[in-house]
Amino acid sequence: MNSPQIIMMTGIGTGVGKSYATGWLARRFADAGRNVTTIKMIQTGNVGFSEDIEVHRRVMSVPFSTFDRDLVTAPIIMSYPASPHLAARLDDVDIDLSRIDASIATLAAAGYDTLLLEAAGGLMVPITEDYLTIDYIKDKGYPTALVVNGQLGSINHILLSIEALTRRGITVSHIIYNRHFDEDEVIARETRRYISQYVERNMPGTEYIEMPANL
Repeated sequence: MNSPQIIMMTGIGTGVGKSYATGWLARRFADAGRNVTTIKMIQTGNVGFSEDIEVHRRVMSVPFSTFDRDLVTAPIIMSYPASPHLAARLDDVDIDLSRIDASIATLAAAGYDTLLLEAAGGLMVPITEDYLTIDYIKDKGYPTALVVNGQLGSINHILLSIEALTRRGITVSHIIYNRHFDEDEVIARETRRYISQYVERNMPGTEYIEMPANL
């Protein structure tokens, strides 16, 4: 059994359309012939299901699988819509990250060659009191797709996120620009221009792609 390619999906913050980008990139890979699925590594704000997995499947235009119904693709779910460390405290549970590894192993055994692993929130979101999402990414060595947008202030957030990733030696596989938030076209157009040129000049091997505004 070959190990699947695993790409971590993260963003410059909460509410940047990371779940939609995850489903969109998965569909893009599927159209290229890959056997791909997605995992929501930690879901908060739900009980017994993952709303983000529902978004993934809707954007991918595929039905729920047995792995979705059995929560293999959403191994850690907590009820309060907050960062994982707070949601765990409120639910009085410990976050067992080995459950994510078990899900990856199950999906790999089922023949998936590409897995997109969506994080909760942005890079610096705490999983526990002393362990951040970016720590997890570094420890696992997963290449990372960063979801960005063109709202006012985004260039700053994008560059800070890129710097945080590269300083830790994390490969940035994709910069995914989400056009859904292009409310001010002057700012959005400049953000797209600046970031696409920044990636071209400074990030060889990183693919800059733009996803449509409406999926």
